Amino acid sequence: MRLTTKGRFAVTAMLDLALRDGQGPVTLAGISKRQDISLSYLEQLFGKLRRRSLVDSVRGPGGGYTLARAPSQISVAEIIRAVDEPLDATQCGGRENCRDEQRCMTHELWTTLTDRMFEYLNSVSLADLVAKQREHARRDNVVVLEDKRSDLRPEDAPVSAARA
Repeated sequence: MRLTTKGRFAVTAMLDLALRDGQGPVTLAGISKRQDISLSYLEQLFGKLRRRSLVDSVRGPGGGYTLARAPSQISVAEIIRAVDEPLDATQCGGRENCRDEQRCMTHELWTTLTDRMFEYLNSVSLADLVAKQREHARRDNVVVLEDKRSDLRPEDAPVSAARA
């Protein structure tokens, strides 16, 4: 049982988007640069996030993605489910055929763990993650250098502690 790259990258990309909420559409190229995630991988993830109504896409010049709902209304569990991330502690995927097509002795333990993981991830919203990220930046007095190259749009630039 572990959360794979798909789920981790989806949550990271959504947090990046949430940190820029209200600043207009954010490009996947910007997220790709800031988070070091392949652009083609982000395109796949955002297709799934859009189909689950977690993000809206804006086409054309100045286009990109925005959150479809307020950050407080999007849970981490919802993001993970949207990208088809299996998060299951059971060996059998919940089918109760772990041992010779029978339920194993510890099935209930692993099922309960799975339930607790989802309870926790459901209780954490993007707004919670944004608040923690901004608090870390303030506490650590982190200053992120901004890229002043003309090919970057303002929303593609890194978030600094002063802007956060």
